[in-house]
Amino acid sequence: MPTPNTQVADDAAGPLPALPGSYGEAPLGFRLPSATRLGTVRLQVTDLDRSIAWYVQVLGLAVIARQDTAAALGVPGNAEPLMILEHRAGSRPVRPGSRLGLYHVALLLPDRAALGRFIQHLAQHGLRAGASDHLVSEAVYLQDPDGLGIEVYADRSPAHWRRAGRELQMATDPLDIAAVVASAQGGAWTGAPAGTSIGHVHLHVGDLDVANAFYHAALGFDRMVWRYPGALFLAAGGYHHHLGINTWAAGAAAPGPDEAQLLGWTLVLPAAADVAALARSAGLAGYDVTRSDQGVLLADPWGTRLWVTSAA
Repeated sequence: MPTPNTQVADDAAGPLPALPGSYGEAPLGFRLPSATRLGTVRLQVTDLDRSIAWYVQVLGLAVIARQDTAAALGVPGNAEPLMILEHRAGSRPVRPGSRLGLYHVALLLPDRAALGRFIQHLAQHGLRAGASDHLVSEAVYLQDPDGLGIEVYADRSPAHWRRAGRELQMATDPLDIAAVVASAQGGAWTGAPAGTSIGHVHLHVGDLDVANAFYHAALGFDRMVWRYPGALFLAAGGYHHHLGINTWAAGAAAPGPDEAQLLGWTLVLPAAADVAALARSAGLAGYDVTRSDQGVLLADPWGTRLWVTSAA
């Protein structure tokens, strides 16, 4: 961490290049490995056929496997699903921002040109979306048929990221849609391209300090952005964020079992020893940890489930 004098000098100079190691606040104890990534996200939906059609036709995902009450969706040629949609009989849609838990799950495209093709695809089908320039990335936002939030985005090169002191600079500025579309050079959207992944998840929580204790102090995420109004962004390995948390729905209830919702998301660590170290850190901090042959299962203070597995 910089000295107070260095912090003042950095702030006075304005945003500085975010060189590796120059930004972020590491936890005092266990720290997630730099090779940490996100894995499969599970969503509960109210009509499986309708949701499959939307995720295939709008987002360009492919059906990897299908059962009566669940479907695994991903990128053709990749056996690991990005999303598993699960149907619960009698469940109902939710109004965005009315429940704790999912704010959005974010699909990361491999480059800006892919995002440009996706925006053209939305326009050609008359689909409306929000759009933002976050400085570190460019993004569009949609709601699935059940009111669950979806972001589709592309990263800017880290060479263009900036920091103020140790804090990475992010914003919600208007997106230059014309420039993003121009980067596609007229190419057609033919579905989610190879290299598409789950880039991050963003959650509604009840209290940022309580969430910080769980995700930063116990689970080992670095803090990346902490002065964004009502929000905190955390990551591993110097990424801008694998996890966003906000209090924009503070006072809302957690989703009921019969509502569309995030059933859980997955954190993939490099090795089994890393999973064991995270489980030990969470247990020492007083959180319940359920162990299995596949890894560990935890729940944050508002009931959002997180599976932690190893790549090896």
